[in-house]
Amino acid sequence: MTLAPYAADPAHSRGREFSQESGTRGPRSAFQRDRDRIIHSMAFRRLRSKTQVFISPDSDYYRTRLTHSLEVAQIGRVIARLLGLEEDLTEGLCLAHDIGHPPFGHAGEKALSEAMVEAGGYDHNAHGIRVLARLESPYCTHDGLNLSWETLEGMAKHNGPVAGPNWALAEVDTAFPLALGEWPSLEAQVANVADDIAYDNHDIDDGLRSGFLELDDLLTLDFVADRWRGVERRFPHAEHDRKLRELVREQIGAMVNDVVAETAGRVKGVDSIAEVRGADGSLAGFSAEMAQHERRLKAFMYDKLYYHPEQQVTAERAREVIASLFAAYRADPAALPQDRRETLPAAEPQRARHIADFIAGMTDRFAIDEYTRLHGKAPEGLTNV
Repeated sequence: MTLAPYAADPAHSRGREFSQESGTRGPRSAFQRDRDRIIHSMAFRRLRSKTQVFISPDSDYYRTRLTHSLEVAQIGRVIARLLGLEEDLTEGLCLAHDIGHPPFGHAGEKALSEAMVEAGGYDHNAHGIRVLARLESPYCTHDGLNLSWETLEGMAKHNGPVAGPNWALAEVDTAFPLALGEWPSLEAQVANVADDIAYDNHDIDDGLRSGFLELDDLLTLDFVADRWRGVERRFPHAEHDRKLRELVREQIGAMVNDVVAETAGRVKGVDSIAEVRGADGSLAGFSAEMAQHERRLKAFMYDKLYYHPEQQVTAERAREVIASLFAAYRADPAALPQDRRETLPAAEPQRARHIADFIAGMTDRFAIDEYTRLHGKAPEGLTNV
């Protein structure tokens, strides 16, 4: 496939932080290697047991961070292909975008942010870069996965330029400058909007399945109601559950088509990736009308699902689990596993950051097991579906 002039070209990558031998493991491009390294990483595998929306779900049908990331990658690849972008870079960024999330999702992040106030704080996006550039270290010659500049840059700036990086991102940027003040590649911008499309709509699927969301409430949103009426016209005799799944597919399709059309219009006349980086704003995104629909949908989801009273109670219990683990390890390093004790720094803030790295890498299940081991009882009320 011929790349568009504004796409990232692996043949012109800015390289990797550490030099390496080339050509020893097959004829793959730099971005293919990045994607494969992410897929083979332990941090990626752990996403299978990390919260997406529902904490510690008993059902196998609810999404986790891993299944969400795979769905984002599918949407991102479709958009990238239609726009002539580099698909492997887009896919790698989609797969890696949530790799810095701690157990229990945003509840766990809140706990670590509070615990790390004196040590520079905690941010899941910056931590994801720290994981892939420093902590995940399967190679004999250097720390990290040694991903290409374009992949690290896309992870750092998928939401746009970064004016005030926290300590974790600043640490990597100092060693391997990522031009944080510029806009990222279109591949990174597409990964960002693919994330929005995936969780806006797949969280509806999980919310309806769980009973936290009601279809009648969803149909107060014009965008959703229009799609639903179309589904009912085409499939009047289909089972209700099948029509709900068709609704989700219809919404994803409408959003993807809108992004492709809007972005294609914005990039007319853009002849290089340098112009993408120097633009005044994001070039990939929704039209003004679809952006308004998406904002209303997101506000609805926060009101009805993410901030549902039962969800809030469960999230607070999860926050307490992570806070108690951090406090226990801080008070008694002997509570840490041996390999973590042996590498525990003596000075702050490195000591607190080391403990946070350990906790952030836990799955929901392992965090619960650690809490049980340290406190002699399992935490209560950590599932609501």
